[in-house]
Amino acid sequence: MPDAPSTTFDTAESWAHDADHADPIAHYRERFYIPAIHGRHAVYMTGNSLGLQPKSARDIVEQELNDWGAHAVDGHLTAEHPWLPYHEWFRGPAARLVGAKPGEVVMMNSLTVNLHLLMVSFYRPTPQRHKIVIEDDAFPSDSYAVASQIAFHGYDPATSLVRLKPREGERTLRTEDVEAYFEREGEKVALVMLGGVNYLTGQLFHMEQITRCAQKHGCVVGWDLAHAAGNVPLRLHDWGVDWAAFCTYKYLNSGPGAIAGAFVHERHANADLPRFHGWWGNDPESRFRMVKDFAPVAGAEAWQLSNPPILSLAPVRASMEIFNEVGMDALRAKSVRLTAYLEFLLGELLGDRIDVWTPTDPEQRGAQLSISVRGLSRQTQRALHEDAVVTDFREPDVIRVAPVPLYNTYHDAWTLASTLAGRLKD
Repeated sequence: MPDAPSTTFDTAESWAHDADHADPIAHYRERFYIPAIHGRHAVYMTGNSLGLQPKSARDIVEQELNDWGAHAVDGHLTAEHPWLPYHEWFRGPAARLVGAKPGEVVMMNSLTVNLHLLMVSFYRPTPQRHKIVIEDDAFPSDSYAVASQIAFHGYDPATSLVRLKPREGERTLRTEDVEAYFEREGEKVALVMLGGVNYLTGQLFHMEQITRCAQKHGCVVGWDLAHAAGNVPLRLHDWGVDWAAFCTYKYLNSGPGAIAGAFVHERHANADLPRFHGWWGNDPESRFRMVKDFAPVAGAEAWQLSNPPILSLAPVRASMEIFNEVGMDALRAKSVRLTAYLEFLLGELLGDRIDVWTPTDPEQRGAQLSISVRGLSRQTQRALHEDAVVTDFREPDVIRVAPVPLYNTYHDAWTLASTLAGRLKD
């Protein structure tokens, strides 16, 4: 049957099967390994924590291992994908992913390392302007990173770290309240570092609007895109974002602890900024002349320190090839509908037995719904796992469910909702 309109859903299992049959990108699920629990394929809804393994990753990693064995040091030039310029392949795919120009992105390090390296350049506190703004429920590593940067510069996190909180009785921040803060206090803020999509609530911030408002008051704006990259469309260059960092092991399916990414807007490419230096950030024309003076690459690659770890970058290549094929527009279209369908099922089958923390507006969320089961969330999450439905739990009382459009199906959503309803029927 033809696909139903996006606003029309049904609780019948047959509706889910029909929607999957009509899904134009359903075949990408076949490109991933689906884990098994108790001898059956799991309903894997925790790609916001660790994405599934692309089947092509093994061959790509083994190719590098084979080239290492066959070529040794010569592999820097003679491997099938030579290692010396290996990181350069990612410029185009990563730029398309986050809405940047190729020179504005680089794949390197891990997320929090990149946050620190970028804050070395972009957090320049003064007695008049020294505050860093994050959301109250920022991921803990972000909280630790900004607090330590504040203390490193001789300021007190108790007074220089600002945590924006929702209104009383609400779970998420309102854009107008964020803007109102900058209208009142912007002249005291050195750096804004919010999460593009909040890890706990799944709220997608209006990044363009917040960026422009904060910059109007002289604030530097960086974004942690750990839960946004590969999840929602991004236009970092057009939005004028100063800098950003993102990981690749969640929605980008590149493996546990995979190499992260960094973005620096081109207007900072030749700026006189403090920066930690390493030889892979040096101009490649002089990199192997072993010159003593650092001559930075013009662009985000100037923030590189060491030569890239090829065996860790290889799985990122597998993921990027898939994203190149399907494109964020197609992923976002399915994501909006699939998440809305899951929300519909939860409402119809569970009603007031659960609370949904994530905004109902599709423009304010990605592929995630955060729910709580009134004091029973941890036990419920474990029970779902016994039923081969994989979600995750976060304090204080949240089950995070991520219907990832690359490999989750409408029937996955139906199974999760009906299994949860069955677990809570008593």
